[in-house]
Amino acid sequence: MNIINKRSIDSLGYNFVASDYLPEGKDEYYLRNIQNRNGIQYRGLTAWEIEVLVRNRNTSDDWNKLLVSDAFNPELVKNCKFFGLVRIGKLEPCFLEFHNLRMPVGLYNSTIISCDFGDNIVVDSVNYLSHYIIGSEVILVNINELSTTSAAKFGNGIIKEGENENIRIWLEICNENGGRKVIPFTRMLPGDAWLWSKYRDDEVMQEKFKMFTQKEYDTRRGYYGKIGDRTIIKNTSIIKDAWIGTDAYIKGANKLKNLTVSSSAEAPSQIGEGCEMVNGIMGLGCKAFYGVKAIRFIMASHSQLKYGARLINSYLGNNATISCCEVLNSLIFPSHEQHHNNSFLCAATVMGQSNMAAGATIGSNHNSRSPDGELIAGRGFWPGLCVSLKHNSRFASFNILAKGDYPAELDIPVPFALISNDVSKDQLVVMPAYWFMYNLYAIARNEWKYQDRDARIEKLQHIEFEALAPDTINEIVESLELLRLFTGKAFALKNTISALTDKEYIKTGKMLLDGHDPVVAALEVLADGFENSERKVVIIKVQQAYDIFKELVMYYGALRCMQCIKTFGIKSLTGLTRHLPAKPRRGAWLNVGGQLIPADAVEKFRKNLHTGKVKSWDDVHAFYAAQAADYERYKFEHAFAALLQVLNISAPAFSATVFKALLQKAVETKAWLTEGIFESRAKDYSNAFRQMVYDNQQEMDQVVGKLEDNSFIAMQRKDLKTFKQQVNLLMKEMKL
Repeated sequence: MNIINKRSIDSLGYNFVASDYLPEGKDEYYLRNIQNRNGIQYRGLTAWEIEVLVRNRNTSDDWNKLLVSDAFNPELVKNCKFFGLVRIGKLEPCFLEFHNLRMPVGLYNSTIISCDFGDNIVVDSVNYLSHYIIGSEVILVNINELSTTSAAKFGNGIIKEGENENIRIWLEICNENGGRKVIPFTRMLPGDAWLWSKYRDDEVMQEKFKMFTQKEYDTRRGYYGKIGDRTIIKNTSIIKDAWIGTDAYIKGANKLKNLTVSSSAEAPSQIGEGCEMVNGIMGLGCKAFYGVKAIRFIMASHSQLKYGARLINSYLGNNATISCCEVLNSLIFPSHEQHHNNSFLCAATVMGQSNMAAGATIGSNHNSRSPDGELIAGRGFWPGLCVSLKHNSRFASFNILAKGDYPAELDIPVPFALISNDVSKDQLVVMPAYWFMYNLYAIARNEWKYQDRDARIEKLQHIEFEALAPDTINEIVESLELLRLFTGKAFALKNTISALTDKEYIKTGKMLLDGHDPVVAALEVLADGFENSERKVVIIKVQQAYDIFKELVMYYGALRCMQCIKTFGIKSLTGLTRHLPAKPRRGAWLNVGGQLIPADAVEKFRKNLHTGKVKSWDDVHAFYAAQAADYERYKFEHAFAALLQVLNISAPAFSATVFKALLQKAVETKAWLTEGIFESRAKDYSNAFRQMVYDNQQEMDQVVGKLEDNSFIAMQRKDLKTFKQQVNLLMKEMKL
């Protein structure tokens, strides 16, 4: 049975905060008065103003509770019912226009309970407007319900005075069992979500993060909802317990409840037709359109949901887009693209710069009687058409999966790899360095695109967009060792050599690969531990991948050396080595929400958290800023250590001769990369199957554009020319 309470009409609009939760000497408006910062001086109505209001079919339970500014015009208020304390700013005889919507300033045909209004607002056909503070030049038209409750949290996972812990909102990210759940709060960055979800065994960290979040907000009851200046809301059914910034645009939404919608003149947010969003936070510049369903979620700034997308128990990073598909229990780092109606993603940590193709089924295959496990994918993850994966699976950076149903869990530590399920031979095939062999245009353009599209206003975390960075360089160096190991084992197996130690296999593989022995091409190189099955995992193009990986580490090392020289105005090799530690070390790095941070620094941060040096989320964010400030130095030291490891020399052996050869090789590598970018794009123009839909070259040029007009390729060629000049000038200045 529905419980319907009857109360006196005199109490409508009053007792917003129960007396048990009012501080001594305070009334129910004390927080509202703090919140209202519009600076408008309100006064009581004159007898003439009351007469005009009554004549215009307005009613009030107490005209003394209707306060107005000196520039109030009662002729612009018609057919409204007022309850409780209502304060209205300037009303002028004009209309507000936004797109094709033109509405006269004033309040019309609405029920208004205990609200504050700024100057020149439009309120028309709002059936129930309760406990909101509304800015100036706001347009509210055709809304069924716009209300706030006294314990509103606006999407943040806090609890108010007198509430039980069990009503707290959590986001069950990364795992369907809730074992990695986090508490949402408005300022939560991708790094915050990752740290909180990752270190579940660190009870001190878990409790402190919970405490930091609770401290972010006042637990007192009585805060009103807010709608910022110049916000437009029209043709919407229900908005409840929402905090909406300035310059937002909401049209045709079904239900918006317990939300923060951050918005500003520089980064306006929008919510469109058919959207239902509950228990969530939208960052600056976010957009949700056309039937989106989002429940228990965070959308970091400048992210988008479109065309029926469903975002549930998930964190969506900055500058990310999800269309037409379902995302459950996931933590997604910045710059993620997921389109098409049949894409699917759940119980995953996807570390950014990723793309989900149509039909990709990530996480729907139950392979036990318990809920799904987890999928962890490094930067640049790209499952192809109709890919289906099993949990648990883990992928290195820039892994691309060819179309197929992968029958077992995968653990692929090799970056830039193409992974294929060869059904005819019942084996898994892995091609390391695929991107650099066959699709340089895509990886180079994506690197540029992500930087160009980073619309964040406040870049509180330094997001790494370059394909070659400390995380991928570590994976490359470790993959070189794996390729040596697997090659050595393949050679021993083919030549019936008795079992050796891994160290001996690696030595043999290194000799064969470094010597470019033709025997390598004839070997069937098999990997261990890549798939949870008994079938073969075949590594192909081993020699090419090995050579490319070595060349990339040397190229990256040269780039970082050049950057260090430029930054510090270094004029000699001795000056360069002074910026190095006595013993360069290639340490581990972590992707903390898209920001790459040395693992040692994260461990030090955790110790500072334990000892009380980190006291709030402000301190956590200050840690990100400090790491960003030191990033180039750490990056250089790491790159140099990796370079020495690949060259197999010590730091003192890094002579002028070695450096000169390194720079010259870097020019060759840059030229190869630039030509590879052109060639991988040129294939789209020369392929007969691409050409067959056009009657002639002119038609093709009009449809797809001329290859020679490609601005990105032109930019790369210009960069190559500049790079050659920089290297020549550097060698001249340093007398190499």
